[in-house]
Amino acid sequence: MSRIGRMPIAVPAGVTVELDGNVVTVKGPKGELTRTIPKDMIVEVGEGVVNVNRPSEEKTHKSLHGLTRTLVANMVTGVTQGFTRSLEIAGVGYRATKAGTKLNLTLGFSHPVEVNPPQGITIDVPAPNKIVVSGIDKEAVGALAAKIRSFREPEPYKGKGIRYEGEVIRRKVGKAGAKGKK
Repeated sequence: MSRIGRMPIAVPAGVTVELDGNVVTVKGPKGELTRTIPKDMIVEVGEGVVNVNRPSEEKTHKSLHGLTRTLVANMVTGVTQGFTRSLEIAGVGYRATKAGTKLNLTLGFSHPVEVNPPQGITIDVPAPNKIVVSGIDKEAVGALAAKIRSFREPEPYKGKGIRYEGEVIRRKVGKAGAKGKK
């Protein structure tokens, strides 16, 4: 049995979980999330707890069991606490600014890069070299953070680019012949 799948999901006060066929809707203080789960999975909504079960021991059911439980748990966490992803910018002249809801990035290109966040996602720029993406949908927050990072991924020689906060970039040594010549 899946260790993650068999753990019950605690539903805090102020959060409601509704099940309509294979569509799960979670409402909470920060908003509302809806997701279609695999039709084979059995979701049981009780008083203050949600359980996810699988109908058989088939390989596909085993693989969907933990996934479905995690998706529902992330929905509950999202509507209560929300999710954030922080990015750091490293490089001379690289910076981020915010104009309204848009994010403007100066990353060494001949043009600025503009990012419009989707509905429900907010972007904050506490410093010119720091970006914070937050929202209630973990998947959307991670996707937008990955999209922002993809505009200028960190390179291994000088470490310039956009990286996740706390991400370690393995550095490489430059050309070996450049130091020995006169």
